[in-house]
Amino acid sequence: MTFRAVASKLTILAKPCVCCCACLPDCPSTVRGLHSIFQEQEMTETVHDTEGHGYLATFIGKNGRLVILRVHSQGLVTVDLQCCEGDNIAQVDNLLNALEKKLKSLLHGNIRGVKRLPALTRGAAVDRYWPTADGRLVEYDIDRVVYDEDSAYQNIKILHSQQFGNILILNGDVNLAESDLPYTQAIMGRGKENYTGKEVLILGGGDGGILAEAVKLNVYIDQMVIDGCRTHMRKACGSVLDNLKGDCYQVLVEDCVPVLKKYVEEGKTFDYVINDLTAVPISTAPEEDSTWEFLQLILDLSIKVLRPTGKYFTQGNCANLTEALALYEEQLGRLSCPVDFSKEVVCVPSYMELQILTHFMHLSLWVTFHIWVIKAAPTYNSFWVLIV
Repeated sequence: MTFRAVASKLTILAKPCVCCCACLPDCPSTVRGLHSIFQEQEMTETVHDTEGHGYLATFIGKNGRLVILRVHSQGLVTVDLQCCEGDNIAQVDNLLNALEKKLKSLLHGNIRGVKRLPALTRGAAVDRYWPTADGRLVEYDIDRVVYDEDSAYQNIKILHSQQFGNILILNGDVNLAESDLPYTQAIMGRGKENYTGKEVLILGGGDGGILAEAVKLNVYIDQMVIDGCRTHMRKACGSVLDNLKGDCYQVLVEDCVPVLKKYVEEGKTFDYVINDLTAVPISTAPEEDSTWEFLQLILDLSIKVLRPTGKYFTQGNCANLTEALALYEEQLGRLSCPVDFSKEVVCVPSYMELQILTHFMHLSLWVTFHIWVIKAAPTYNSFWVLIV
């Protein structure tokens, strides 16, 4: 069963003085004034005890509609209306309009603001709501599920968006959409690097986006992500995932930690290491207990397989998560050798709703880190190896 939850919220502030309790809405009289509207809808009322914290009542209609009315003693009034799919939306809107009009009359204009939120759909076949990295809820224009499977490591979803094309979502985290070439370009240095004839190690990147641009080397743990993206994310990966080995690249379907440790032991080095592992690790076990310890381990191992002039590129986080970004920069000062780094803020279309106005694009900002060694590392023998 699919439900529609329509929320209308009114914020009320007494005028002219915000400190006078007498100006705040009187809960009993406000609710009594709304009873006639609910009676017209043949809705029965249940009053709930709030222990002196305003008023809370639920109203249930024969058609399955549910209204939750809350009058807070501080002056906030909220009305949440839920109805089943197939309900008469025009009638629902009329009910909300009537409640809003009546509340304005009962409160004699002592209203600071009125805010009505669009409907939320719960229990639908297609989930359109996904959180941003900084905890905001975004509704996407997703119209169908393209791929939905559980691997041994994670849940893998590929959903189709009218704006962004197919979107890869791993364990509920938006990873990459077919529209997100800016992310790939930024993590690769935005055209400032020449990868011709270079040895490049890509950690993660199972969607194939970076490999398609670099056509070098990739190491990824989950074969099912590769399989799903090969079929449904071709605008991002092209044909590069059709074969796990090509003339100048190889995809290793393995855990990157033991692979990195093996390379360190063998003295194998690279011109570039690009860390495109999922923002939230599938698991930090058995290597480390915490995410930060795991990130430190990946950083240390990656620096050890870099050549003296090599560079390490990685995603950072949402630009709003300044504390997390600062903590990551602290980790850079704890590496086995001193490094310098630069940051770049990039707009990634699918990480937030895309709104194009006259001279403004409303997008999600994402920080990428470019890191290189200051103190020259020991020179190792050169090997031609490409890994994902």
